[in-house]
Amino acid sequence: MRFRKRERDDEVELNITAFLNLMVVLIPFLLLNAVFAQVSVLQLNLPSDNAAPSDPDSQRPLVLEVLIYQDRFEVIDRQSGPLKIVPNTEDGAHDRDALHTFLVQVKEQFPDITDITLLCEDDTSYELLVQTMDTVRLRNVTLNGQRIKRELFPDIGIGSAPPDARRAGGAS
Repeated sequence: MRFRKRERDDEVELNITAFLNLMVVLIPFLLLNAVFAQVSVLQLNLPSDNAAPSDPDSQRPLVLEVLIYQDRFEVIDRQSGPLKIVPNTEDGAHDRDALHTFLVQVKEQFPDITDITLLCEDDTSYELLVQTMDTVRLRNVTLNGQRIKRELFPDIGIGSAPPDARRAGGAS
């Protein structure tokens, strides 16, 4: 007896029901969680060298710098010198509220100034630097009974602070 091979003409269907069920659940899940993966980016600049402009008429009214030392903040005008020293609180933390209050007063006197430079020591913690950036960047304003955030000094430059003269003088 002779056996003949039969040719199969049967087409096999691909069952994609399980795959589609997975996609129906997975896609909305990924889309909903994508909102929480946003990253906030601040545009930061290096300090500009405009301490001594050649034309006295082009001199800016105020070039603000905040020096971050271990025991204090110093707010200075690069052209005229120190404006305010904000010592740490009694528990040793930097007094960001006092710094913010003083900068709001400066902003009221010079509303057109938008840039500020933060100069910190080499051993300044990243957390303190970011908290200080948040302190100098925004302010709360009450408008029609609602508190809203407004820009204080949004154009932030970062640099290295000069050596602490108080600590060097105290060590001698």
